[in-house]
Amino acid sequence: MKIEILAEAQQDLLDGYHFYERQGAGLGEYFLESLFSDIDSLQIYAGVHASHWGYYRLLAKRFPYAVYYRVA
Repeated sequence: MKIEILAEAQQDLLDGYHFYERQGAGLGEYFLESLFSDIDSLQIYAGVHASHWGYYRLLAKRFPYAVYYRVA
């Protein structure tokens, strides 16, 4: 399975990184590691999440973020 992260989503991840890094040193890095771990889990669990607006929605485990995706 090929996972593509759109430019808009990359910017959201970067914005989240900067936000959490301002909250505490190293928290931004933890945010990215956590979100990329959630995204990597799609290799196994893609398609099992609830559908919203024509996309599947994976809720991040540790941060208030959601990953919207399609299965081609």
